[in-house]
Amino acid sequence: MRAMEHLKRLEEELLTGNLEAVDLENLRALLGEAAARNFQALKQVMLVLVNAGYLAQREGRMRLSPRGVRKIGQLALRDIYQGLLRDRPGGHQTDHRGAIELRPEESKRYEHGDPLALDLVATLKRALTRRPGTPLDLHPGDFVVYGSAQTTTSSTVLLLDMSWSMSWEGRFAAAKKVALAMESLIRARYPRDYFAIVGFFTRAVELKLRDLPEASWNMGDPFTNLQDGLRLAADLLARHPSNNQHIIVITDGQPTAYFLRGRLYCEWPLSFGGISMRAAQETLREVERVTRRGIVINTFMLDDSPSLRAFVERMTRINKGRALYTRPDRLGEYLLVDYMAKKRKRV
Repeated sequence: MRAMEHLKRLEEELLTGNLEAVDLENLRALLGEAAARNFQALKQVMLVLVNAGYLAQREGRMRLSPRGVRKIGQLALRDIYQGLLRDRPGGHQTDHRGAIELRPEESKRYEHGDPLALDLVATLKRALTRRPGTPLDLHPGDFVVYGSAQTTTSSTVLLLDMSWSMSWEGRFAAAKKVALAMESLIRARYPRDYFAIVGFFTRAVELKLRDLPEASWNMGDPFTNLQDGLRLAADLLARHPSNNQHIIVITDGQPTAYFLRGRLYCEWPLSFGGISMRAAQETLREVERVTRRGIVINTFMLDDSPSLRAFVERMTRINKGRALYTRPDRLGEYLLVDYMAKKRKRV
């Protein structure tokens, strides 16, 4: 009995993340010498992470610092990019035009209408090749300019399904990894863009970046309230107006919860694999409201059930966005390629 009490206390000490509070001799007596050695190695790793600024004490527990969260996002982004380099999936071009992004690694002969971003070294080389010596004889045909791309600023909200079924087949872990990677990508390459994350289960909540690594699918609120997620996402986008507003939905099931006149309703599907009729109707009404505000909804389905496909097809008919079924292990590749393709048009 006493041993069980010691084990319980040891578990509580370990869960706080405060390893200094753990009684090493007690751990050795309960779990053996190998466990004690592993614990000491873990303490050394924790110390390295704290000194590097990746961990910090918060609310009595050791938690990831903002720097640690960003590092995870960078690593997630790197993993996804490595997959892209191996598989080279295609992308989609956009017709939206915006600010010019210079590409110093590429240059071309100047043509009328090009931005006059001169590649001075290449321009002088062409002029001197044509006519060596001084004075320099510079003609318009000698001009070489840097290549450029048109980029657009955009506002995007990622809608992350946190219902119970997302715990299956690694779906939620894959979706969370994508959210961290997208935040890292946008902060590094498109800092003028607005990006937010909304989690939806029986209701919807905004997820701050610092909370994302510890976020999990919600067993206590197992329903899927996509309607509330769309409403919250549209409200966030209204505070950050842009000509390019997008909601990205990652989900594995059709809706089973909704609000009506301020009251929350939950309903199970009529049959296994079936549909919750009223929840679907109210969600589609929210899709119509979002569409009237000029917001594009793109949906990534992590399940290919007929009921989900049928519901998402109805969404896309209303909104004219796109829908794609993908496996959890390919979700990141599709999403990042899609986002970056919308950002740029070659000139």
